[in-house]
Amino acid sequence: MSRELSYHPASQALHWITALAVLGMLGVGLWMTGLPLGFTKLYAYNWHKWVGLAVLVLTVGRLLWRWRRPPPPLPGAIVRWQAVLAPVAHWALLVLLLAMPVSGWFMSSAAGVSVIWFGLLPLPDLVPRDEGLFEALRTTHYILSRLLIAVLILHIAAVVHHDVMRRDGVFRRMWPFGGS
Repeated sequence: MSRELSYHPASQALHWITALAVLGMLGVGLWMTGLPLGFTKLYAYNWHKWVGLAVLVLTVGRLLWRWRRPPPPLPGAIVRWQAVLAPVAHWALLVLLLAMPVSGWFMSSAAGVSVIWFGLLPLPDLVPRDEGLFEALRTTHYILSRLLIAVLILHIAAVVHHDVMRRDGVFRRMWPFGGS
């Protein structure tokens, strides 16, 4: 894979750190809701919030980096409909990676539960405590989570399609280990 078609190492690092954080956060998020009230549930909720806010920071960093250093062009072997849909899917993913933690932060504020990032940095409540708003935000957060899961499945399916079936080098553009 030529250097001009590969993502910059900083882009690769931000992508993979974000990917690991999102997968972990989704896993904890799906698991924690079924826990009985107690220490484990409260601890899981805190970690979910902390990692979610880290994803927010990473995503803002990715957007700033992307603005400074746009992604490389797609390989010429990519068919037109894929070349049109790829940026749409990527932007949908980035928007969801912003919307999910922001909706969670709003939801915590509406529940009257302040967020103290990693137990060290108190964050401001974004809205006053309001049970009706909390319920609306909980529904929003749930819907956004399902949209995020759907877009991630689409993203991973595209990776498998390009790397396993087509072998067109699209995956290797983002893979930092070995390049081929």
